[in-house]
Amino acid sequence: MHTAAVSAVVIVAFLHFVFLVLEMFLWATPRGRRIFALSPELAEGSKKLAANQGLYNGFLAVGLLWGAFCPFPGDAGLRIQLFFLGCVIVAGVFGGLTTKRSILYLQALPGMIAFALVWLTR
Repeated sequence: MHTAAVSAVVIVAFLHFVFLVLEMFLWATPRGRRIFALSPELAEGSKKLAANQGLYNGFLAVGLLWGAFCPFPGDAGLRIQLFFLGCVIVAGVFGGLTTKRSILYLQALPGMIAFALVWLTR
């Protein structure tokens, strides 16, 4: 079960690194505009906001990896993973309800699955 939990956390971290790249570097490109269904004008006008959002996704990814491979004794890694997975879930639910429903499936659902697996390993 531990291997499945760590694998799930690493997958969620990887997804957030992908979100970082999409939002920080590809937002206003043809590929980024297609993925996010943006007009060239809207993409260019929101580019700085998207880069900021991408940076936060990077922080989530790093936090998840920190928790998954935590060098601290005891249950510190578990607590770190649960905290960052909780952040992922809240962000995914909020994004899914306020922006685009697919965020529920791309961000919140993987976070919930990883959270459940980590919780079961405690």
